[in-house]
Amino acid sequence: MKHLESRRYIIGGIFLIIGLIFLIRLFYVQVIDDHYKLDADNNVLRRIIKYPARGLLYDRNGSLLVFNEAAYDLMITPKQLTEDFDTLKFCQLLDIGVEDFIAKVEKAKKYSYYKASIFEKEISARSYSKIQEQLFNFPGFFVQTRTLRSYPQNTASHLLGYVGEVNAKKVEEDPYYKSGDHIGISGIEKSYEEVLRGQRGVERVLVDVFNREKGKFMDGAYDSSAISGSNLQLTIDAALQQYGELLMQNKKGSIVAIEPNTGEILALVSMPAYNPNLLVGRERSTNYQKLTKDTLNPLFNRALMAKYPPGSIFKSINALIGMEEEVLTPNTYYSCNQGYYFAGRKMGCHAHRSPVNLAYSIETSCNAYYCNVFRNIIENYPTAEEGYLVWSEYVSRFGLGQKTGIDLPNELQGFVPGTDYYDRYYGEGRWKALTILSLAIGQGELGFTPIQMANMTATIANRGYSIQPHIVKAINNELIDSLREIKRETGISKKHFDEVVNAMAKVVKQGTGTLAKLDSIEVCGKTGTVQNPHGDDHSTFIAFAPKDNPQIALSVYVENGVWGSRWAAPIAGLLIEKYLTDTIADRRKWIEERMLNGNLIANSADSGNETHE
Repeated sequence: MKHLESRRYIIGGIFLIIGLIFLIRLFYVQVIDDHYKLDADNNVLRRIIKYPARGLLYDRNGSLLVFNEAAYDLMITPKQLTEDFDTLKFCQLLDIGVEDFIAKVEKAKKYSYYKASIFEKEISARSYSKIQEQLFNFPGFFVQTRTLRSYPQNTASHLLGYVGEVNAKKVEEDPYYKSGDHIGISGIEKSYEEVLRGQRGVERVLVDVFNREKGKFMDGAYDSSAISGSNLQLTIDAALQQYGELLMQNKKGSIVAIEPNTGEILALVSMPAYNPNLLVGRERSTNYQKLTKDTLNPLFNRALMAKYPPGSIFKSINALIGMEEEVLTPNTYYSCNQGYYFAGRKMGCHAHRSPVNLAYSIETSCNAYYCNVFRNIIENYPTAEEGYLVWSEYVSRFGLGQKTGIDLPNELQGFVPGTDYYDRYYGEGRWKALTILSLAIGQGELGFTPIQMANMTATIANRGYSIQPHIVKAINNELIDSLREIKRETGISKKHFDEVVNAMAKVVKQGTGTLAKLDSIEVCGKTGTVQNPHGDDHSTFIAFAPKDNPQIALSVYVENGVWGSRWAAPIAGLLIEKYLTDTIADRRKWIEERMLNGNLIANSADSGNETHE
């Protein structure tokens, strides 16, 4: 009996163990392993991501620059594909090949058998209308709505930027993003991504075995709504931006226009440009490859990323530094015999009367005058290094050789050499003012971006200070006033700026910038010719107007335009006139016509008969 009783315990123990095994397995299947849960849920539930509409972009006057259009992602859940799936009919519906279909299905299976992934992305509303009625015949497929950007005015492509699919690195770094999401890649779209993107939502829908939606799961209790991104009002004037692009068509270069007393960017032109609508939708990758191979480099934002020597427009800065350092007065005269002679060499200059005072030196852009000024600034200190450090500190206060802080990505900082640069090149203590004399006329190692030169011009217009340049004026109609408080002072007396401003007014009235002269508005400007070792010199011009109440300050660079008076000055004058008067005077129509028709890319521009440096 004891033997039978012990056997009973053993048999009971076996059944208990078997029961425990089943219980553990059941717990594993139902709670831990989601394989079966996914299989069941995906047969009755569909989880649909609700992508938010990105914020809209408007110009300073309320003109719409960027809006959203509906588009559709065709999603696939491989586990739901049936054996009798009509592959040929499906391929005809989507206008794709069978091999392409097989490849995309295999890609989806590698991602997951049970989770939905994108089969065909960014289908237009027109194409979707053909697919919608037939989609219930194809189990495993459903559509997810999203929006794509549209650019109604086809302008400001570098400034606005574009949106593309998020890469794997970003998905790994930022938990907000999932594979297939869109993200700002460049321009405003990138720098204000978190403001523009909004917040995605989720909708859970019941579907039957025929892939037809039967209603919301639990009456939407577990759904979340998408929250649209914030709308931005930009500082730019769309009409001025478009006009600047027209004037710069068939040319390489840039225009940056600023409202001096606010730091608001009125126009930011980089040419050649591209149609922003090319980088939208299913053709984006193809078009992007074409643009990257274009030898004119239309994706390159010259306004923020091209570095040029400033040329003669920099003479105004050396004049201001010289007066503040008390080595120069408005009545200081220097002789110019078509150049400055030193150490058996000559810094050439064009013919003009001599001797020259400060006002006339700016009006006629005398090289010899500024060789004397620069030399006196540097040699006013015991060593060249000390003098150079003082000089370069003044230059930095104009925002030159450093980033302006504009709210756009990829701004380069420019270049002002440090003393260590010359120590490495010439040897410590073995260089002096004459060694680096090319800096006197804005040449040599200096390299500034057009946005820095425009900001410098705004500093002169404000008689000694600048406000940080920025592109966004308001978010959801709330003004961003804090940006106007970021102020940079030069530390140079206002009376010295008055002297330079008066001289710059003479440049336009009777000097090298007369093609920027307007009838009823006093324009101040300075022409420049930027030496270019790779071809014709670059034409540059800085200007602001009106003289005593500046509302616009700008820099214009026209690559291979030779003299500042030939291309940059007339373009600047037209832009100022268009912005302040909304028209072009009849007497200046010929200038407008010539700028619009000028083609420097094809080397077909006429030589002209303008005065020049």
